[in-house]
Amino acid sequence: MFGEAADWWKVYWWVAQLCIVGVSVEGTPPWPCPHNCECLHEPLKVNCSSCHLNSVPEGIHKNTQSLSLANNLLKTLGKHQFSDLKQLQELDLSENMLTVIEVQAFSGLKNLLILRISQNRLKIILVGVFSGLQRLRLLDISKNEILVFLNDMFYEMPSLQKLEVNDNDLVFISNRAFSGLLYLQELNLDGYNLTSFPIEALSQLPRLVRLCFCHTGLTVLPNNSFRHLTQLRELTVSHWHRMDTLLPNSLTGLNLTSLTLSYCNLSSVPYASLRRLVYLLYLDLSYNPITSIQPHLLRDLLRLQEFHLVGGNLQRVEPGAFSGLVHIQLFNVSLNQLSTLEETVFQSVGTLQVLRLDGNPLACDCRLFWVLQRHMQIKVNEQPPSCSSPVQVHGRTFQEFTDSELPVLFICRPARILNHKPQELHVDEGQTVLFLCQVDGDPSPSVIWVSPQRAVLPTTGRIRVLSNGTLEVRYLQVQDSGIYYCFASNVAGNDSISVSLWVRSFVSSSSHNHSAHFFLDGWSFTSAHPPVNGSNDSHPFPFDLKTLLVAVTMGFLSFLSSVAACFIFMFFWSQSKGQIKHTATIDFVPHSTGAGSVGGRTRMETGRFNMKLI
Repeated sequence: MFGEAADWWKVYWWVAQLCIVGVSVEGTPPWPCPHNCECLHEPLKVNCSSCHLNSVPEGIHKNTQSLSLANNLLKTLGKHQFSDLKQLQELDLSENMLTVIEVQAFSGLKNLLILRISQNRLKIILVGVFSGLQRLRLLDISKNEILVFLNDMFYEMPSLQKLEVNDNDLVFISNRAFSGLLYLQELNLDGYNLTSFPIEALSQLPRLVRLCFCHTGLTVLPNNSFRHLTQLRELTVSHWHRMDTLLPNSLTGLNLTSLTLSYCNLSSVPYASLRRLVYLLYLDLSYNPITSIQPHLLRDLLRLQEFHLVGGNLQRVEPGAFSGLVHIQLFNVSLNQLSTLEETVFQSVGTLQVLRLDGNPLACDCRLFWVLQRHMQIKVNEQPPSCSSPVQVHGRTFQEFTDSELPVLFICRPARILNHKPQELHVDEGQTVLFLCQVDGDPSPSVIWVSPQRAVLPTTGRIRVLSNGTLEVRYLQVQDSGIYYCFASNVAGNDSISVSLWVRSFVSSSSHNHSAHFFLDGWSFTSAHPPVNGSNDSHPFPFDLKTLLVAVTMGFLSFLSSVAACFIFMFFWSQSKGQIKHTATIDFVPHSTGAGSVGGRTRMETGRFNMKLI
């Protein structure tokens, strides 16, 4: 009987063990769990998030490895708040109402690897708050209201590798704020209210690999901003809305492989700053008002594989813009104002794997024929580009065209100059002349004029090229004489003409005729000297009638205003003097004369005048 009872006890014991094992397998730990919290076993995890807690709950097991107190109502953390949890590796205090964290609040957490305190109401973190966190790898204090980073604020965290401090109200960062972070590899930093760039503070991070400096009101990224950051490989500078240019030496000393300069109000590609980044693989200039990419200025980026310029104001990528770059695999210029992208932009399109042209007003002609030819080799991503012009293909995506349509629709007409008649002018110095250069072609040809000295003429100045291709030369000078050339070109061909201009010297012609005549809208102005040798040469008066009338009117009005001012002044002066004596007697003594001398003495006569003021 006793043997049977012993057997039953063994059965009960095994059932109990199985139940315990079953509970453990299901995840519930064999110890009490804090009220309203969820506890898991293997490893020990305590989740007390969203429990409306006003303080850290009691009863947390000392072997807990992960503790979440996120989304509660915690306002304060006292000294040694978690000192009993020596095995804790991850602590989440985000989305609370913390305003105060006392010094040594995390002391005793020698095994803590991850600490999250984001989305609280901290305005300042005292030195010593993070003391004792010798093994901490990740610290997130983002989305608080922190105003200043004090010296040695993170000093006692020698193992920290990632620091999230973005979305705060930083006004000042002390020079030694990051001292002690010898192994920090990633820093995410914002500076909405920063008044200066923290060059000295960043120089305390010798092993920094990734830096994101975003959302700041600073206007300039200073030269040598990242000195001593020799290990930095990935740099993101974003949402600097007041920075419209990048200084040439702002990135000096960096060996970056990835660079993002987005939302920075850059009006042009910062070629001078980029030319030293010979190891760059990834370049992102998105959401900047950049209008063009010039040729041959990115040739130093020999290893570049990805280029992004999304959502800008890009209107033209010049042929040869990426010449020398033989490793380009991804080219993304979506959401811009491009009408075309020529094959000659690239050194070779053989390496191109992804091309994004969607969101551009593309003109589907021979310049884009190469894209459709390579549509099997080049991915256009989920949203294929579509045609904006010509009218017969408006709205059609690239994927809709058949192979038989391409040679018929994607065609171009070579550039042609319409007026090939000889143009030769002989004019006097000081006049203005216009030379026409009317062109035709599809796509619309570009027009340039070249001076007799073989210099390309600008669109501004005394000698300029107008928007319709006409050459204007104002206030002619003798040295303007010579042969000028007009060149029209597009992707399909080019054309050219030459014109002759000969300017007569005004000085040399007038030296033979001192009686030059000037004619002004029917009025004749002749010099007072008679003509010499019967010369009838005349020269136009240098001013027109309108200018002369304006000048005379302004002079007459100026004279009248001066006289009126004098009378007003005399009137007020006389009123201020009170009663005025209107008569005056003036005595004078004339000079002596020899005729009137008697006995060696000179006879002097005295005269008197009476004067009356009217």
